[in-house]
Amino acid sequence: MPTTAAPLPITPPRFTTTRLDALPLEPAYAEEMAAVLADSALYVFTGGEPPAPAALRARYERQCAGSPDPGERWWNWVLRVRGDGSLAGYVQATVRGPRAEIAWVVGTPWQGRGYASEAAQGLAAHLVAAGGVRELVAHIHPDHAASAAVAVAAGLGPTEEWEDGERRWAGSVTVPPVP
Repeated sequence: MPTTAAPLPITPPRFTTTRLDALPLEPAYAEEMAAVLADSALYVFTGGEPPAPAALRARYERQCAGSPDPGERWWNWVLRVRGDGSLAGYVQATVRGPRAEIAWVVGTPWQGRGYASEAAQGLAAHLVAAGGVRELVAHIHPDHAASAAVAVAAGLGPTEEWEDGERRWAGSVTVPPVP
């Protein structure tokens, strides 16, 4: 008898890595995250500018409400460094069936410590376990070497496809074998 998979929850389940807690996004994080995202250097490759706390809160409210498409989930997490309790960035995934488009941002003060790679690897594993994801996709500016390294760490490789000046990176993920 065929079964239908239960729909994914709107709010994503939290997950952890060795040093990070990935907490489901809430509008209450807007003020602290505005400080994390305040360095204009974060927008060199993606465009835009640092968000004001009120604008970020409004964006978080929209993201937390979820996609208007019932077949798509907007899963967003803030990254809390377990060692000192500070928020350091975020990861996100737009999940549609077995495919997820992922992205990550780590604030300038926390860069160079491996947090982005750790978070992206944790996100990939979490999406397989919690969301049934089998394919990951990211879009990366061709000159953004740090993001390319994070993509490789998450199991993605560059494709020949481009969108809005960014290269599409993709990778298949598998369910780990049960011991």
